Parts: sequence; C-alpha cells; structure tokens
Amino acid sequence: MPTIDLAFAVLATEPIPADHGYHLYGALSRVLPQLHQSNGIAVHPILGQQIGDRQLQVTDRSRLVLRADADQIGQLIALSGQQLDIAGHRVRVGVPRVWTLRAAPAVRSRLVTIKGFLDLEPFQAAARRQLDALGVSPEAQLLLGKRRTLRIREKEVVGYEVRVEGLTADESLTLQERGLGGRRHMGCGVFVPARIPQAGTDR
Repeated sequence: MPTIDLAFAVLATEPIPADHGYHLYGALSRVLPQLHQSNGIAVHPILGQQIGDRQLQVTDRSRLVLRADADQIGQLIALSGQQLDIAGHRVRVGVPRVWTLRAAPAVRSRLVTIKGFLDLEPFQAAARRQLDALGVSPEAQLLLGKRRTLRIREKEVVGYEVRVEGLTADESLTLQERGLGGRRHMGCGVFVPARIPQAGTDR
C-alpha cells in the first residue's frame, strides 16, 4: 500500500504558536483517537508566515498534512470540517487533497529528535545508524543544520534540522515513508524533497 500525504486546507483568524507540534497532536487526537496508536501516521508542521513572538500566521497556502498509508484515507477524512483547538487557537480544517510522495536526491526535515542524543556528534552517529537500518547507502551525505527544540508541556526536547543528499529514488521514498527518530505525530522526523516546495504549502 503506497504512502501518501493527505493535505487539508486550513483557515485561522488568529495566529497559532510557531512551536505547535505537541499542541497540534493533542488537537488531532481529540478528533482521531487512533493517532495514539503505532500506525505509522506522521503529521507535518503547519507552515505559514512567522510574525514574531513565537507566533505563526496561517495563510491561504498553509496546509495541515498527514502522511499515512493510502488505505488510511477513509479514517483521516473525518478531519474535514472540524475545528481544532491548538493551544487555545482555533483552526478550521477544510477539504483535503491527496499528494503522492516524490523521489528526490535530497530531502530535509525541519526537526529530528532521537531519544538520548542531544549533542551534535553523538546525534549524527545515531542518525547514521538509523539510515543504515533503512538500507540507505553510506555514500549518502547526512548534514545537520540548526539545533531546534520542541516544547512538550514544560519540557523542551532537543533535536536538529537534518538534510540527506545523494539518495537513490528508492532510498528517498523509504526515508520519506519511514522518517528518522521519534515523535513523528508531533512533526518530527518527517522528510520532504529539499528542492521543491515543502509539504504544508501548495505544490
């Protein structure tokens, strides 16, 4: 069963937190309790306009994007028409479109977190081991970018922006399907092609 991105239009009259992964997961779980299960569903961060004070303005190009197996579309479509409460900020979910994954020689994730690995060099080694486990060639380049955090309640989880280059088509799709690290329900470890518009905006 192929993996797809199900992209919902979103409408919000007020900004949402820029660091919204945990709160978005909570809002989605209230509508889709199955997100608590180990079902491979990943949630992309909502992209929009950074307006300062750790706030994000949702635009007409913003999307709520869930990555899942195609046979899960029937369950996820229940989000259409719902109103999500993201840390007290209301977001209306519109009609979805199905996007197929595209192989690309370079992919990136805004934030990858790996439990127990906070410093750059140990983190890079742990990420490389996960790439090896996915069958990605050692010739593929693993590049770490900014150190970033994800706030979960009163705790900040540390990770890094990650880019992987020199992938074959099969490696690229596998990495997009499986991701790296944990907390994919909260927007971590979700990879998109690096040289085309990212998931969360119109392609």
